[in-house]
Amino acid sequence: MRDLARYAQLVLGLRLTPAQLTAFQRYESELIAWNQRVNLTAIDQPSQIRTKHFLDSLTCLLAMRDTPMERVIDIGTGAGFPGLPLKIVCPSMQLTLVDSVAKKTAFCCHLVNLLGLERVEVLQERAENVGRMPAHRQQYDWAVARAVASLPVLMEYLLPLVKIGGCALAMKGESGPAEAHSAEHVMRVLGGKLRRVMRVELPTIEEERYLILVDKVAATPDRYPRRVGIPAKRPLL
Repeated sequence: MRDLARYAQLVLGLRLTPAQLTAFQRYESELIAWNQRVNLTAIDQPSQIRTKHFLDSLTCLLAMRDTPMERVIDIGTGAGFPGLPLKIVCPSMQLTLVDSVAKKTAFCCHLVNLLGLERVEVLQERAENVGRMPAHRQQYDWAVARAVASLPVLMEYLLPLVKIGGCALAMKGESGPAEAHSAEHVMRVLGGKLRRVMRVELPTIEEERYLILVDKVAATPDRYPRRVGIPAKRPLL
């Protein structure tokens, strides 16, 4: 884990504690072991897990730190990214992980129990349904997602979950800036306003990475999100 510790200090100015590094080591080991049985991720080499999963997830802190982070929801979390790495370094947050795939939520539950993480809820559910639940609708300081859908679709998943004054964060590759600017009308329809497109550079990784930050400035109309499957089939324009 020395490479992760070094990169976290270099990229984020974050000094990981011995306990946090131990948690990441156990996370890595469990991910590799489970991945051999149930295929959670295509990234299965330790060095790549540390940069493309752990460090990449932690880059969200470039936008999130020094802001309210009491409640955070991670949509389409997969094997827990970016939510669980954020929880490891920010243990006071109340985290909700959402994924529709049973094997992925099972892994997240296993890891939460193994690491003794408190105030973490794991939901096997579709984002459209969660966005209509009173316990989750417009309740979060941050709604985050990584590599889930095109930005207009993703905004319909995320913004209904964010309270006014909070922020949606979408992690994107090289298409991020173009997607962000083409989706500004959709953001407004859903109560959001584009704040910033932040470029992120990771050591040893050539691919471009961006954080798309969208402020929640007004309530999302009641008709959004639409029913399951419709946002992806008929994205807002």
